[in-house]
This record gives sequence, structure tokens and C-alpha cells, in this order.
Amino acid sequence: MDAARRDRTIDPVTRRARLVPYSLVALSLVPVIAGAFRVTQLAVGAPVDDGNARFFDSPVPVVLHIVGATVYCLLGAFQFDAGLRRRRPGWHRIAGRLLIPCGLTAALSGMWMAVAYDVPAPDGTGVMVLRLVVGSVMALSIVLGFAAVRRRDFTAHRAWMMRGYALGIAAGTQAFTHLPWAVAGTAPDELGRFAAMAAGWLINLAVAEWFIWRSRRPVRPAVAAGLTS
Repeated sequence: MDAARRDRTIDPVTRRARLVPYSLVALSLVPVIAGAFRVTQLAVGAPVDDGNARFFDSPVPVVLHIVGATVYCLLGAFQFDAGLRRRRPGWHRIAGRLLIPCGLTAALSGMWMAVAYDVPAPDGTGVMVLRLVVGSVMALSIVLGFAAVRRRDFTAHRAWMMRGYALGIAAGTQAFTHLPWAVAGTAPDELGRFAAMAAGWLINLAVAEWFIWRSRRPVRPAVAAGLTS
């Protein structure tokens, strides 16, 4: 059976599932591109202003955050490809060993930046506290996911890793939650910034929890019969 014929025999649910990792990569592109631009500025030099002075003064945490988050978001997207996990379980495990330290690096360096850098306008104390809370929850989720797979509780492993990834990729969603101000051509005030940032993380967590709940539902007999036929 050639590749084209195989693809025609794949059921629509499986085809839709294959779109998940590519959709996550697309969602990651905005923060990944912005991060690459920031690292390039630090590497080759750029005019220093109020918006980037803190990064030039202390580049280590922001570089760690960008590198860790980039690998975590892009490589992590393909952990959601069920077909790839089935075909190459070894790849899934190897990628996971890389993703755990990258995810922890992204989470912990984000917390480092929140406390080490001056709070830029219009973030305010509220956004700084949000970053500390989210970074803590993301790191805890990754640790709990790792602990779960060590005891071979794959259901809990999947759920905790999904939560950690949802928080890690939220910068892509936050690009959309900031759209009302971008369209209006204005910058959000402190409350608006807090609301847009919080909305990005909460939306991603809500979507992750929905997928976790959906994956735990009992399979209907008719569906199970179709899967085993």
C-alpha cells in the first residue's frame, strides 16, 4: 500500500489528531521569533533603551529562558502526535529526557527574570506575581509528570505534562489576548496587561483540562468495537 493510499484509509479522527502538533508549532512561532530576535540583539549588539536595558545588563536569565522555552515548545509539540508515539516509542522517551530540563529551565528562568529585573511598565506587581505563580505551577507539573512516569502511571504522566506544556506555550496565546490593544493602536494599562496575560494562561489550562477530561472518558462500546475490528 503506497503512502497516498494509506493516508486515504486513515480515519478523520486520526487525521485531525495529526494536526495538533503542527497547530502547536504555529502557536509557538510568535514567541519563538520574538525570542530569536532578542537573542540576536544581545549577540550582535543593539541600541540600548528602556525596553531592553535590563537584558543587556543581565543577559543570562533571558537567554536561558528563550533557549529553554524554544526547545520546549517546538519539540514538545510532537509529543502530542499519537501516531509518532506508537511508531517510535524510543523517540518519545528520548525527546522527553530533553524536554524535562528545557521545561524546567524555561519555568525557573522566567521566575528569575520576574524577581531580578526591574518591573517594566505596564506590567506592575500583579504581572510579576502571576509569573512567579505560573512558573512555580509549570515546574511542579513537570516534576510531577516525571515522578508519575517513573512509577509507570502513564495517565497521570500525560495529564501533568500536558498542564506544564499548556503553561509553557501560553506566550503564543497571549499574543491573541493582546489583540484588542494592537488593533486599537494603543498599549494596555496595568490592569489590561494583567488581564491579557492571565487570560492567555487560563485559556491554555482550560483547553488542557478539557483534553485530559476527554481522554479519561469511558470508550463507548460501538467506538471500541470499531477500534478493534
